[in-house]
Amino acid sequence: MRLSIELHRAARIALCVLAAAACFTVAHSAVAQAAFVHGLWVWKTPTLLDLPSRGEALRDFCRSEQINEVYLSFSSQNGGAAEEIEIGKLIVLLHRSHIRVEALLSSTDADQPGKHRDKLLAHVSEVLAFNREHQRDRFDGIHLDVEPQQRQENKGPGNLGFLPDLLDTYRAVRVLAEQNQMTVNADIPNKFLKGDLNQRQALLSSLPRLTLMLYELSSPGDGESTAAQADKLRQASEKFLNMAYQGLNGTQPARMSIGLRTPDYEGQLPNMLNVVQETLSGNPHYLGWAWHSYNDAPQALKQPAEM
Repeated sequence: MRLSIELHRAARIALCVLAAAACFTVAHSAVAQAAFVHGLWVWKTPTLLDLPSRGEALRDFCRSEQINEVYLSFSSQNGGAAEEIEIGKLIVLLHRSHIRVEALLSSTDADQPGKHRDKLLAHVSEVLAFNREHQRDRFDGIHLDVEPQQRQENKGPGNLGFLPDLLDTYRAVRVLAEQNQMTVNADIPNKFLKGDLNQRQALLSSLPRLTLMLYELSSPGDGESTAAQADKLRQASEKFLNMAYQGLNGTQPARMSIGLRTPDYEGQLPNMLNVVQETLSGNPHYLGWAWHSYNDAPQALKQPAEM
Protein backbone atom coordinates (compact mmCIF):
# COMPACT_ATOMS: atom_id res chain seq x y z
CA MET A 1 0.00 0.00 0.00
CA ARG A 2 2.88 2.33 0.83
CA LEU A 3 4.28 1.76 -2.67
CA SER A 4 0.88 2.59 -4.17
CA ILE A 5 0.68 5.82 -2.16
CA GLU A 6 4.20 6.83 -3.22
CA LEU A 7 3.42 6.10 -6.87
CA HIS A 8 0.23 8.17 -6.62
CA ARG A 9 2.15 11.05 -5.04
CA ALA A 10 4.84 10.86 -7.71
CA ALA A 11 2.18 10.93 -10.42
CA ARG A 12 0.57 14.02 -8.90
CA ILE A 13 3.94 15.80 -8.73
CA ALA A 14 4.63 14.92 -12.36
CA LEU A 15 1.25 16.28 -13.44
CA CYS A 16 1.87 19.52 -11.54
CA VAL A 17 5.28 19.94 -13.18
CA LEU A 18 3.80 19.33 -16.63
CA ALA A 19 0.97 21.81 -15.97
CA ALA A 20 3.41 24.44 -14.75
CA ALA A 21 5.60 23.89 -17.80
CA ALA A 22 2.58 24.24 -20.10
CA CYS A 23 1.53 27.48 -18.39
CA PHE A 24 5.05 28.84 -18.68
CA THR A 25 5.18 27.96 -22.39
CA VAL A 26 1.85 29.68 -23.10
CA ALA A 27 2.81 32.74 -21.02
CA HIS A 28 6.23 32.95 -22.66
CA SER A 29 4.64 32.70 -26.11
CA ALA A 30 2.16 35.47 -25.24
CA VAL A 31 4.92 37.71 -23.94
CA ALA A 32 7.04 37.07 -27.03
CA GLN A 33 4.10 37.93 -29.32
CA ALA A 34 3.27 41.06 -27.32
CA ALA A 35 6.89 42.20 -27.59
CA PHE A 36 6.46 42.97 -31.30
CA VAL A 37 4.99 46.28 -32.42
CA HIS A 38 1.97 46.09 -34.73
CA GLY A 39 1.49 49.72 -35.75
CA LEU A 40 -1.08 51.72 -37.70
CA TRP A 41 -0.89 55.23 -39.16
CA VAL A 42 -4.01 57.36 -38.83
CA TRP A 43 -4.05 60.60 -40.82
CA LYS A 44 -6.63 63.40 -40.59
CA THR A 45 -7.50 62.47 -37.03
CA PRO A 46 -10.29 65.11 -36.80
CA THR A 47 -12.37 63.05 -39.25
CA LEU A 48 -12.48 60.33 -36.57
CA LEU A 49 -13.91 62.67 -34.00
CA ASP A 50 -17.17 63.84 -35.55
CA LEU A 51 -19.04 60.74 -34.31
CA PRO A 52 -18.22 58.54 -31.31
CA SER A 53 -18.77 55.47 -33.48
CA ARG A 54 -15.76 56.38 -35.61
CA GLY A 55 -13.41 56.05 -32.65
CA GLU A 56 -15.03 52.75 -31.75
CA ALA A 57 -14.59 51.57 -35.35
CA LEU A 58 -10.88 52.37 -35.14
CA ARG A 59 -10.60 50.45 -31.88
CA ASP A 60 -12.46 47.48 -33.37
CA PHE A 61 -10.25 47.54 -36.46
CA CYS A 62 -7.15 47.44 -34.25
CA ARG A 63 -8.55 44.51 -32.28
CA SER A 64 -9.42 42.53 -35.40
CA GLU A 65 -6.03 43.14 -37.04
CA GLN A 66 -3.97 42.60 -33.85
CA ILE A 67 -2.71 46.19 -33.88
CA ASN A 68 -1.21 47.37 -30.59
CA GLU A 69 0.14 50.80 -31.53
CA VAL A 70 -1.56 53.71 -33.32
CA TYR A 71 0.01 56.88 -34.75
CA LEU A 72 -2.55 59.69 -34.62
CA SER A 73 -1.84 62.82 -36.67
CA PHE A 74 -1.88 65.68 -34.22
CA SER A 75 -1.81 69.45 -34.11
CA SER A 76 -3.32 71.59 -31.37
CA GLN A 77 -4.16 74.12 -34.09
CA ASN A 78 -6.70 71.74 -35.67
CA GLY A 79 -9.72 72.50 -33.53
CA GLY A 80 -8.76 74.00 -30.22
CA ALA A 81 -9.76 72.80 -26.76
CA ALA A 82 -12.91 70.98 -27.86
CA GLU A 83 -11.00 68.78 -30.25
CA GLU A 84 -8.30 68.10 -27.68
CA ILE A 85 -11.00 66.75 -25.38
CA GLU A 86 -12.17 64.40 -28.13
CA ILE A 87 -8.60 63.26 -28.82
CA GLY A 88 -8.24 62.55 -25.13
CA LYS A 89 -11.38 60.40 -25.24
CA LEU A 90 -10.03 58.52 -28.25
CA ILE A 91 -6.75 57.85 -26.47
CA VAL A 92 -8.65 56.53 -23.44
CA LEU A 93 -10.67 54.24 -25.72
CA LEU A 94 -7.50 52.84 -27.28
CA HIS A 95 -5.64 52.54 -24.00
CA ARG A 96 -8.48 50.47 -22.56
CA SER A 97 -7.76 47.94 -25.30
CA HIS A 98 -4.04 48.01 -24.44
CA ILE A 99 -3.15 49.99 -27.56
CA ARG A 100 -0.30 52.50 -27.31
CA VAL A 101 -0.85 55.89 -28.96
CA GLU A 102 1.81 58.09 -30.53
CA ALA A 103 1.42 61.64 -31.84
CA LEU A 104 2.15 61.62 -35.57
CA LEU A 105 4.02 64.72 -36.75
CA SER A 106 4.91 65.24 -40.41
CA SER A 107 7.06 67.61 -42.45
CA THR A 108 9.15 67.72 -45.61
CA ASP A 109 11.60 70.34 -44.39
CA ALA A 110 12.00 69.98 -40.59
CA ASP A 111 15.50 68.63 -41.14
CA GLN A 112 16.64 72.17 -41.83
CA PRO A 113 17.89 74.18 -38.84
CA GLY A 114 16.15 77.43 -38.12
CA LYS A 115 12.46 78.12 -38.67
CA HIS A 116 11.61 74.70 -40.14
CA ARG A 117 13.12 72.67 -37.32
CA ASP A 118 11.78 75.15 -34.79
CA LYS A 119 8.27 74.65 -36.19
CA LEU A 120 8.49 70.89 -35.67
CA LEU A 121 9.85 71.34 -32.15
CA ALA A 122 6.94 73.69 -31.46
CA HIS A 123 4.58 70.87 -32.49
CA VAL A 124 6.44 68.54 -30.12
CA SER A 125 5.93 71.11 -27.37
CA GLU A 126 2.19 71.10 -28.19
CA VAL A 127 2.15 67.33 -27.63
CA LEU A 128 3.92 67.76 -24.31
CA ALA A 129 1.46 70.48 -23.30
CA PHE A 130 -1.42 68.17 -24.22
CA ASN A 131 0.08 65.45 -22.01
CA ARG A 132 0.42 67.83 -19.08
CA GLU A 133 -3.28 68.69 -19.36
CA HIS A 134 -4.37 65.08 -19.90
CA GLN A 135 -2.34 62.99 -17.47
CA ARG A 136 -4.71 60.03 -17.69
CA ASP A 137 -5.11 60.09 -21.48
CA ARG A 138 -1.67 61.11 -22.65
CA PHE A 139 0.27 60.22 -25.77
CA ASP A 140 2.81 57.45 -25.16
CA GLY A 141 5.27 58.58 -27.79
CA ILE A 142 6.05 60.73 -30.81
CA HIS A 143 6.12 59.36 -34.34
CA LEU A 144 8.04 61.41 -36.89
CA ASP A 145 7.29 61.46 -40.61
CA VAL A 146 9.97 63.88 -41.75
CA GLU A 147 10.72 63.47 -45.45
CA PRO A 148 13.50 65.71 -46.79
CA GLN A 149 14.02 63.09 -49.53
CA GLN A 150 10.80 64.37 -51.12
CA ARG A 151 12.33 67.75 -51.95
CA GLN A 152 13.64 68.02 -55.48
CA GLU A 153 17.19 68.91 -54.45
CA ASN A 154 17.42 65.70 -52.38
CA LYS A 155 16.20 63.24 -54.98
CA GLY A 156 18.41 60.68 -56.67
CA PRO A 157 20.36 57.65 -55.43
CA GLY A 158 23.18 58.35 -53.02
CA ASN A 159 21.98 61.89 -52.35
CA LEU A 160 22.09 61.96 -48.53
CA GLY A 161 23.59 65.38 -47.95
CA PHE A 162 20.59 66.28 -45.79
CA LEU A 163 21.14 63.37 -43.38
CA PRO A 164 23.31 65.15 -40.74
CA ASP A 165 20.72 67.91 -40.31
CA LEU A 166 17.89 65.37 -40.19
CA LEU A 167 19.65 63.41 -37.45
CA ASP A 168 20.12 66.62 -35.47
CA THR A 169 16.35 67.09 -35.68
CA TYR A 170 15.78 63.51 -34.50
CA ARG A 171 18.09 64.06 -31.54
CA ALA A 172 16.42 67.34 -30.58
CA VAL A 173 13.01 65.64 -30.54
CA ARG A 174 14.42 62.70 -28.60
CA VAL A 175 15.73 64.95 -25.84
CA LEU A 176 12.33 66.57 -25.34
CA ALA A 177 10.45 63.28 -25.52
CA GLU A 178 12.66 61.32 -23.14
CA GLN A 179 12.57 64.14 -20.61
CA ASN A 180 8.82 63.51 -20.58
CA GLN A 181 8.94 59.68 -20.50
CA MET A 182 7.93 59.28 -24.15
CA THR A 183 9.35 57.16 -26.95
CA VAL A 184 10.32 58.41 -30.41
CA ASN A 185 10.01 56.55 -33.70
CA ALA A 186 10.75 57.87 -37.20
CA ASP A 187 9.76 56.68 -40.67
CA ILE A 188 12.65 56.18 -43.10
CA PRO A 189 12.91 55.09 -46.76
CA ASN A 190 15.33 52.35 -47.81
CA LYS A 191 17.45 55.09 -49.39
CA PHE A 192 18.71 55.94 -45.90
CA LEU A 193 20.16 52.44 -45.51
CA LYS A 194 22.25 52.74 -48.65
CA GLY A 195 24.68 55.19 -47.08
CA ASP A 196 28.16 54.27 -45.90
CA LEU A 197 28.92 52.69 -42.52
CA ASN A 198 29.34 56.04 -40.74
CA GLN A 199 26.01 57.31 -42.07
CA ARG A 200 24.19 54.15 -41.00
CA GLN A 201 25.90 54.20 -37.62
CA ALA A 202 24.77 57.79 -37.07
CA LEU A 203 21.21 57.03 -38.24
CA LEU A 204 20.76 53.96 -36.05
CA SER A 205 22.14 55.66 -32.96
CA SER A 206 19.99 58.80 -33.31
CA LEU A 207 16.72 57.22 -32.11
CA PRO A 208 15.71 54.03 -30.27
CA ARG A 209 13.11 53.10 -32.93
CA LEU A 210 12.88 53.42 -36.70
CA THR A 211 10.28 52.26 -39.23
CA LEU A 212 11.48 51.25 -42.69
CA MET A 213 8.85 52.09 -45.31
CA LEU A 214 9.20 49.08 -47.61
CA TYR A 215 7.01 50.34 -50.45
CA GLU A 216 6.45 49.51 -54.11
CA LEU A 217 7.94 46.01 -54.10
CA SER A 218 4.71 44.83 -55.70
CA SER A 219 1.41 46.17 -56.96
CA PRO A 220 -2.03 44.59 -57.42
CA GLY A 221 -1.77 44.91 -61.22
CA ASP A 222 1.75 43.57 -61.74
CA GLY A 223 0.55 40.10 -62.72
CA GLU A 224 2.51 38.30 -60.01
CA SER A 225 0.90 35.66 -57.84
CA THR A 226 0.41 36.23 -54.13
CA ALA A 227 3.08 33.60 -53.48
CA ALA A 228 5.57 35.45 -55.72
CA GLN A 229 4.81 38.75 -53.98
CA ALA A 230 5.31 37.12 -50.59
CA ASP A 231 8.65 35.65 -51.68
CA LYS A 232 9.80 39.04 -52.96
CA LEU A 233 8.82 40.59 -49.61
CA ARG A 234 10.72 37.94 -47.65
CA GLN A 235 13.88 38.56 -49.63
CA ALA A 236 13.63 42.36 -49.48
CA SER A 237 12.86 42.54 -45.76
CA GLU A 238 15.82 40.30 -44.91
CA LYS A 239 18.07 42.19 -47.32
CA PHE A 240 17.34 45.63 -45.94
CA LEU A 241 17.42 44.61 -42.28
CA ASN A 242 20.81 42.98 -42.81
CA MET A 243 22.01 46.01 -44.78
CA ALA A 244 20.99 48.35 -41.97
CA TYR A 245 23.09 46.70 -39.27
CA GLN A 246 26.04 45.37 -41.25
CA GLY A 247 29.32 46.38 -39.62
CA LEU A 248 27.75 48.42 -36.81
CA ASN A 249 29.44 48.47 -33.43
CA GLY A 250 29.34 50.35 -30.17
CA THR A 251 26.10 51.41 -28.49
CA GLN A 252 22.82 49.54 -28.88
CA PRO A 253 21.35 50.54 -32.27
CA ALA A 254 17.71 51.33 -32.92
CA ARG A 255 15.29 48.45 -33.45
CA MET A 256 13.41 48.57 -36.72
CA SER A 257 9.82 48.00 -37.81
CA ILE A 258 8.82 47.24 -41.39
CA GLY A 259 6.05 49.43 -42.83
CA LEU A 260 3.87 48.22 -45.72
CA ARG A 261 1.10 50.12 -47.47
CA THR A 262 -2.39 49.16 -48.63
CA PRO A 263 -2.03 50.25 -52.32
CA ASP A 264 0.77 47.70 -52.87
CA TYR A 265 -1.21 44.66 -51.67
CA GLU A 266 -4.83 45.77 -51.14
CA GLY A 267 -6.76 42.97 -49.41
CA GLN A 268 -3.64 40.83 -49.10
CA LEU A 269 -1.89 43.32 -46.84
CA PRO A 270 -2.68 41.52 -43.53
CA ASN A 271 -1.18 38.33 -45.00
CA MET A 272 1.91 40.22 -46.14
CA LEU A 273 2.37 41.69 -42.67
CA ASN A 274 2.31 38.13 -41.37
CA VAL A 275 4.99 37.24 -43.93
CA VAL A 276 7.20 39.98 -42.48
CA GLN A 277 6.59 38.70 -38.96
CA GLU A 278 7.40 35.10 -39.84
CA THR A 279 10.51 36.10 -41.76
CA LEU A 280 12.07 38.48 -39.25
CA SER A 281 10.77 37.47 -35.82
CA GLY A 282 14.04 35.73 -34.98
CA ASN A 283 16.15 38.81 -35.77
CA PRO A 284 17.07 40.73 -32.57
CA HIS A 285 16.91 44.05 -34.46
CA TYR A 286 13.34 43.47 -35.64
CA LEU A 287 10.78 45.60 -33.78
CA GLY A 288 7.57 44.67 -35.60
CA TRP A 289 5.42 45.74 -38.52
CA ALA A 290 3.26 48.76 -39.33
CA TRP A 291 0.27 49.29 -41.65
CA HIS A 292 0.01 52.41 -43.80
CA SER A 293 -2.65 53.44 -43.32
CA TYR A 294 -6.04 53.20 -41.62
CA ASN A 295 -7.32 55.82 -44.06
CA ASP A 296 -6.58 53.46 -46.99
CA ALA A 297 -7.92 50.27 -45.39
CA PRO A 298 -11.00 48.67 -46.99
CA GLN A 299 -14.11 50.49 -45.79
CA ALA A 300 -15.84 47.26 -44.79
CA LEU A 301 -13.21 46.65 -42.12
CA LYS A 302 -13.78 50.07 -40.58
CA GLN A 303 -17.49 49.80 -39.95
CA PRO A 304 -18.54 50.01 -36.28
CA ALA A 305 -19.35 46.67 -34.75
CA GLU A 306 -23.08 46.03 -34.66
CA MET A 307 -24.72 45.65 -31.25
